[in-house]
Amino acid sequence: MTTSQQPIGSGFGARTTADEVLAGIDLTGRLALVTGGYSGIGIETTRALTAAGAQVVVPARRPDSAREQLAGIDRTEVDELDLGDLDSVAAFADRFLATGRSLDIVIDSAGIMATPETRVGPGWEAQLATNHLGHFALVNRLWPAIQPGGARVVSVSSTGHLYSGIRWDDIDFTSGEYEKWTAYGQAKTANSLFAVRLDALGRESGVRAFAVHPGGIITPLQRHLPLEEQVQMGWLNPDGTPKDPSAFKTPEQGAATQVWAATSPQLDGLGGVYLEDCDVAEPNVADGPRRGVAQHAIDPDQAARLWTLSAERTGVDAFAGTSA
Repeated sequence: MTTSQQPIGSGFGARTTADEVLAGIDLTGRLALVTGGYSGIGIETTRALTAAGAQVVVPARRPDSAREQLAGIDRTEVDELDLGDLDSVAAFADRFLATGRSLDIVIDSAGIMATPETRVGPGWEAQLATNHLGHFALVNRLWPAIQPGGARVVSVSSTGHLYSGIRWDDIDFTSGEYEKWTAYGQAKTANSLFAVRLDALGRESGVRAFAVHPGGIITPLQRHLPLEEQVQMGWLNPDGTPKDPSAFKTPEQGAATQVWAATSPQLDGLGGVYLEDCDVAEPNVADGPRRGVAQHAIDPDQAARLWTLSAERTGVDAFAGTSA
């Protein structure tokens, strides 16, 4: 069962910044892990959490670049992690668990978007493998550090989930033509379903999970999109500047919802829901505005089915034998 998808009247909104949602919240002594925490909204998430007193672990595919980007931000530590490589995920998790520390916050912020057709591992479609399966394996392997403190786990989805549910009959695009936006949509649906199932499995241990849509932000996430395509979509002008700056959030605003999900006492007792603009999102209305959450992204049966498939693919399941 999922918590009702209805706004709670948080008092925040689309233009709220990460620092604003943390006003009055002391994270001293708390340990957070933020994938992608050195770029785009990820670095703003790291900056805000550390400013509130948290220590932040930033696993990175390019650790030297991460250290360079995080220079000057206190209470950060960097380690190596490639979400598209399950051996790398296992190695990072082993190194972290060996420290004996517990996590209070996990924010799965790293991701790729609308990439050309790419295969990883045994031929898996790369967007689902990186955005979902890598994080699935990471959280399950880190469960011994997540469970003791009743951590919050935040899975960064997107309004892109509206593009596609899970393509159960061809999840890796092995037949027909590859469509990068459909693949992205499937991966973002998977991010949301992961939060639904993790919350159902983890809530008895005090662990709660949330999916978030951060909003539209111009960040390096768009690096795989040619300028011409972004112009055609109405995002940018031919010179690369935003066509309508008011249509996009700043990175500080884009980081706000995931920081709110990870820390706000307003969410105590809640979980398994999809958030946007620092509040619980309403259900999406078919043929209506591109906002809210589609039923296919919060369906508990779909979430359980995806969890089983993900466990089979990654070979890891912290809840094997558990029913919820």
